[in-house]
Amino acid sequence: MKFNSTAWQSEPQAISADDVAARVRQVVERIEAQGADIAPSYEEWRNVGFALADAFGEGGRDFYQRVSRFYEGYAAAETDKQFSACLQAHGHGVTIATFFALAKNAGVNISAEPQASPGEPPQTESAPEPLPLPTIRPEVVEQLPPLLRDIAHCANSPEDADILILGSIVTFSACLPNLSGVYGEREVFPNLYLFVTAEASSGKGRLSLCRRLVAPIHRQLCEASRLAWSEYNRLMQVYEHSRDKGEMERLQEPPQRMLIIPANASATSVFQILNDNDGVGLIFETEGDTLAQSFKSEHGNYSDGFRKAFHHETISYVRRRNREHVELLQPKLSAIFSGTPRQVSTLIPDAENGLFSRFMFYSMPVKIEWLNVFDTKSSRTLDTQFDFFAQRFLNVHNFLKTCQPTRFKFSGKQSRTFNQFFTEATADYSGRYGLRFLGSVRRLGLITFRVAMVLTALRLVELQPKTNQITCTDTDFSTALAIAKVLIEHAAAVYTRMPKAATISSASAPQPPKKPDLLAALPDEFTRQDYIKAAEAIGMTYGTARRHISEFVYCGRVLRLKNGFYKKV
Repeated sequence: MKFNSTAWQSEPQAISADDVAARVRQVVERIEAQGADIAPSYEEWRNVGFALADAFGEGGRDFYQRVSRFYEGYAAAETDKQFSACLQAHGHGVTIATFFALAKNAGVNISAEPQASPGEPPQTESAPEPLPLPTIRPEVVEQLPPLLRDIAHCANSPEDADILILGSIVTFSACLPNLSGVYGEREVFPNLYLFVTAEASSGKGRLSLCRRLVAPIHRQLCEASRLAWSEYNRLMQVYEHSRDKGEMERLQEPPQRMLIIPANASATSVFQILNDNDGVGLIFETEGDTLAQSFKSEHGNYSDGFRKAFHHETISYVRRRNREHVELLQPKLSAIFSGTPRQVSTLIPDAENGLFSRFMFYSMPVKIEWLNVFDTKSSRTLDTQFDFFAQRFLNVHNFLKTCQPTRFKFSGKQSRTFNQFFTEATADYSGRYGLRFLGSVRRLGLITFRVAMVLTALRLVELQPKTNQITCTDTDFSTALAIAKVLIEHAAAVYTRMPKAATISSASAPQPPKKPDLLAALPDEFTRQDYIKAAEAIGMTYGTARRHISEFVYCGRVLRLKNGFYKKV
């Protein structure tokens, strides 16, 4: 099925504007019924505005007024002015998920299930329906570089388009010679890591099409290596049959060149292939278990080198032959994996493992529907179409090989917008998921910079830069930020399902106060100021206390009389 922006709007999606509006309207009605103030601080109030503006544009203004009026100092004119400011801001990094998170923290039921009537026991048998994850918007797809846009048009759903776009970007990132940028005062290259996770039969297998995009480059390297080894073996036979070996210098083995490196190789083999190929390589495995099993084996655990390669840090190893010590400077490794959620945790044992934050994650939903496997709008198979795309990318690759080293950068305005985006995202997501998620937010900044570098590289043949510097176009910059907003939500979704690292407890170590401690310190009827003072007395922060009170309200241990006034049940 030919996939385009028009079809995208009409086909079933995991998330649509109508679905989001219905969910938000339902939660707003519950906020009004409870009289809940979901944003008592200015930062939270502002972020609610950002979230509604991001999801609905001008259409979010009424929602903002309705949820703001329960604040003690509410003023309609001030609220209207604040929402206008939120509409004018760009790149703030706050999505509609923030609205749902703040509502939940305030004790509001955000489940899509009908809310229980007063006096009726809460239904706890089933967990709240998870919020649908975002996809790359159709207008963003249409502003991609032509090659990527044509690849996306081969998709049969928004999620399928996303994995083809992301898979292509990461695959291309391994084959962009002579291109680098400066990020955090360090030289960085375009290389990226991607993990697409979904249950079996969710469609993630189509990611394998992206491997074909660099197959010509891989075959060229392998053929050159084969010819070099053939010549080496011929000359070695001459050497072995020579009567006077002293006059002949023993030959050096030629490098083992290839682009796509098998994940189930030993650590030394992987590093040696990278070294033979000037530090460049791509690991592409459709089963995440393959790499996980390598990491568990005695000679295959190169997890440390894998983490170092993301930041182009030097990797040291010892060659088995002659015990030669080798240092691999500035490795440029890209990687793509797909697998089930269980395979993610097999590869990355806990969310605090540094490997987690180095990946772009994309979580695909399961669709209970049958696709017409005979429906096609093209006389060519997808394999043939992607082979054609591979030839188009080969032109980009060959062009970059002939260029002088080129430095990629953002413009001054883009840099300011970028910093604003990640300043907001850092505060928002660390607040929602804790400091352990901070590494993922920070590395997403570098990932976004690299995505923008790849997008720009795909246009270089047309741009024909006259200097050794290239500035990101505003179109590609906005595209990279739009992709980042999708990726951060998917990373957060995967993060919440990951096992956390075990903590070592000690009888002598100070223990955090338990939830009942706060409730026990309060009178039968209390106000917000009362629980803030009680929290300070037991060493609890305001944010933690507010979250606990919200949970007490949600589970029925506390009754909210009106805004800021409570009663124990």
